[in-house]
Amino acid sequence: MTRHLPGIIAMAAIVVASNILVQYQLGNWLTYGALSYPIAFLVTDVMNRVYGAAAARRVVLAGFVVGVICSLIAAGLDATTLRIAIASGTAFLVAQLLDVAVFDRLRQGRWWRAPLASTLVGSFVDTALFFSIAFSASLSFIDPADDVSWANELLPLVGTGPEAPLWASLAFADWLCKLALALLALVPFRLIVNNLLSKTQEI
Repeated sequence: MTRHLPGIIAMAAIVVASNILVQYQLGNWLTYGALSYPIAFLVTDVMNRVYGAAAARRVVLAGFVVGVICSLIAAGLDATTLRIAIASGTAFLVAQLLDVAVFDRLRQGRWWRAPLASTLVGSFVDTALFFSIAFSASLSFIDPADDVSWANELLPLVGTGPEAPLWASLAFADWLCKLALALLALVPFRLIVNNLLSKTQEI
């Protein structure tokens, strides 16, 4: 269990940082949390490659618990809503566990295939779940008192495309950011995995 502690600490740090950074706007469509949160997939994939799927799931569950605590604290400070808290927890848990499952299925392929495919699938599911649960008008029954009319205002998609609810633009921009970071993360994934595997072989 102690060898999994760095992964657990890293995941907890990412979740805490993302919960803070999501409050700060980055351009018209993103928050700074969009830059930190995708690193969670890197942590999950590294743990999966080096220690196996069971260890990766432990790290995910630890991150989920930290996320719930962050949501409770934010709710106490009126910094979040019930819908956003539910959306955040659901998206994180489902997407990360799906990432673990896809990675595990593809682990025997070329070194880049499992981390790239699992992160792309997980990122898509994470984005779709979070933004639809948090902001879609069709799911307003989750918390009728939460006014999300602002997120459903029809605007050109990311300022240039066909008309869509504002939350769809936010989701699309977030997903594009995750795609870019998924590709960039292949480099640290390779380096970190090689380093950890060499250390485990020395022990």
